[in-house]
Amino acid sequence: MGINRKIRVLIVDDSMVFREVISRGLNTDKFIEVVATAKDPFEARDKIIKYKPDVMTCDIEMPKMNGIEFIKRLLPQYKIPVVVVSSISEAVLDAMKAGAVDFVTKPDIQSVGSVEEFINELVYKVKAASESKIMDVKENHSETITSSDGNSKYKIIAIGASTGGIEAIYSVLKKFPKNMPGIVIVQHIPPVFSKMFAERLNSQIDLEVKEAKTGDYVEKGKVLIAPGNKHMKIKNVGDRFQVKCFDDEKVNGVRPAVDILFESVAKEAGDTAIGIILTGMGYDGAKGLLSMKRKGARTIGQDEKTSVVYGMPKAAFNVGAVEKQAKLENIPEIVMQFTL
Repeated sequence: MGINRKIRVLIVDDSMVFREVISRGLNTDKFIEVVATAKDPFEARDKIIKYKPDVMTCDIEMPKMNGIEFIKRLLPQYKIPVVVVSSISEAVLDAMKAGAVDFVTKPDIQSVGSVEEFINELVYKVKAASESKIMDVKENHSETITSSDGNSKYKIIAIGASTGGIEAIYSVLKKFPKNMPGIVIVQHIPPVFSKMFAERLNSQIDLEVKEAKTGDYVEKGKVLIAPGNKHMKIKNVGDRFQVKCFDDEKVNGVRPAVDILFESVAKEAGDTAIGIILTGMGYDGAKGLLSMKRKGARTIGQDEKTSVVYGMPKAAFNVGAVEKQAKLENIPEIVMQFTL
């Protein structure tokens, strides 16, 4: 995105009130310009052709055609990053699978604080979307990787991700066999959606997946996902790792923060850990992954070509935290090579 050119945004929402709220909010940022609004996908298509926006915000529940169907039809023709703006619903995860870059939950319109927080988050995600790449949505039916005997020295795998991470995490986990070391994940995701995400993964892959809660143990064949708006770290208890989920100040502007998890894994698991940094905007996780590497952990970073946003993996690579950089589809095989 050129320094002297604003990010051009198209807003698609059937609610006139929300179109106005979003438009006014985004236009307060000096780097963003709302070039048009549309009340349904058909009007939106005409405005895409006319205004050529850099980013589109899109509701899910709309007349004539829902947002998920619109995204599926839109992206093969027009490679526009889409940020979904919707009420709390599992349909948001379907929109991400369809190719949306990120999502923001609609606020309580009666609450000034809620609207302000919503606009701040949307501004951030529109900027992230403007730097993102649109990946072709592929139905990948690749089989689970053949497992080792499960007696590897590695006891824990820690994964961090942000923008584009929901699909990236699924892409990695779906190839893992049931006897994998315990997996802990920080994905930048709002409350409620972290539970939905965990439940969705649990129904789709061989591993057992749940939203983490304080006291849960990291166990072979299980995946713990940090709850939205809570940090997560691990603690060595005897010969096992236990997680703690807690409220604290944001780190790197986010909560949960990948750095919090990675730093704890470096301290508690040392050279028995594997760290993976995936697609995302910003630099969260770089410092923590470097700490892991310095303590003897194996570390992997997603490459630029397959990252929706090559921010977090790039930051980690630049500080020397990444031992192996790889395409997303190759990461599971590399992990398995480490565990042999």
